[in-house]
Amino acid sequence: MTQAPERSRTVRRRHDREIVALAVPAFGALVAEPLFVMADSAIVGHLGTAQLAGLGIASALLTTAVSIFVFLAYATTAAVSRRVGAGDLQAAIRQGMDGIWLALLLGAAVIAVVLPTAPFLVELFGASDTAAPHAITYLRVSALGIPAMLVVLAATGVLRGLQNTRTPLYVAIAGFVANAVLNVVLVYGAGLGIAGSAWGTVIAQCGMAAVYLWVVIRGARRHGASLRPDAAGIRASAQAGAPLLVRTLSLRAILMITTAMAARLGDADIAAHQIVLSLWSLLAFALDAIAIAGQAIIGRCLGAGDEQGARAACRRMVEWGVAVGVVLGLLVVLSRPAFLPLFTGDSAVRDAALPALVIVALAQPVCGVVYVLDGVLMGAGDGPYLAWAMLLTLAVFTPAALAVPALGGGLTALWAAMTLMMAMRLVTLWWRTRSGRWIVTGATR
Repeated sequence: MTQAPERSRTVRRRHDREIVALAVPAFGALVAEPLFVMADSAIVGHLGTAQLAGLGIASALLTTAVSIFVFLAYATTAAVSRRVGAGDLQAAIRQGMDGIWLALLLGAAVIAVVLPTAPFLVELFGASDTAAPHAITYLRVSALGIPAMLVVLAATGVLRGLQNTRTPLYVAIAGFVANAVLNVVLVYGAGLGIAGSAWGTVIAQCGMAAVYLWVVIRGARRHGASLRPDAAGIRASAQAGAPLLVRTLSLRAILMITTAMAARLGDADIAAHQIVLSLWSLLAFALDAIAIAGQAIIGRCLGAGDEQGARAACRRMVEWGVAVGVVLGLLVVLSRPAFLPLFTGDSAVRDAALPALVIVALAQPVCGVVYVLDGVLMGAGDGPYLAWAMLLTLAVFTPAALAVPALGGGLTALWAAMTLMMAMRLVTLWWRTRSGRWIVTGATR
């Protein structure tokens, strides 16, 4: 009678070890990414206000251009982990190479678009006459590093699929340090100004991509996987990523609508919104790390034909999502008095942000489950459902957000609408997970 509970505890401990081993390094790598922009901002900020403003505009454009292709990491993780579970490492790495080739093609296409349209894109963002030249310079130089950035995304997906999140952490840390050093040397030592900052970032990103390629190529040679581009494989990678692209664009639209509505509420509210959004993003990194573990573990289980293991891992990760969400929510509530003065001394901004932060704190357990289930379904390769679910969520969220300024609501009401959005995602993801339709075993879905 005691064997079943003991076996259950053993399984939970095994899942816990796997989740921690994958999620903790993944969190470190995720946090390291925005540090690139922070380092650039700290260094360029001493050049002048116009340069810093130009960097802010160019960074926003670059971040958007790269983030919409995050499916290169997600889709590759799911595809590679399935083949790992099926015991075919050669096919796993071959699938990863297809994702890397797709990243290079997309990177070249983005460069071809960004270089000639840089002045138009900067103007579209409403850059001032003094900031625009700096924004254009930074954007054009940094665009040369976009292929490397996309290769980093795809190669990160390969390593996550191979159940390796430590290497991306080490590469991210090394890349951050190299970026900071190169920025100082090129901006001040070589006197290149904001162009030096852009070149430093490009060199650091190319270095990171080179390390990833070395690791993947070494694995390909060890397992006899071909490195040549395969049109059918690249096309399959693109088809797997297309639904996740729709999902990502829908999520970006939600964030843009939220910011646009906050801007209509007044200067204090938009300033408070930026503070709250920055904290929301930081919390998302912690929860996304569990989702990344979910992608790798679920894909491997399904590839191995272990339906029971996939279900058990899903349940355990949901429990982790809830627990981490509760802890993060409590930390937000307790740290509010110390957190807000770091960003502003304006009492009006603090008064607007305080109740909104309470909403954010209360939403964290819901967010924890949403991120986990999102990762589970990505790991299962259930991209088409995720795309439709996010489009439905966007359709529900948009009128709710638009109603906030129309009805005289404030920032707290707007973040309540954001919580409604997360609740809608919870409903759609939970329903899909409970249905079991995401469970398709085998090396391919």
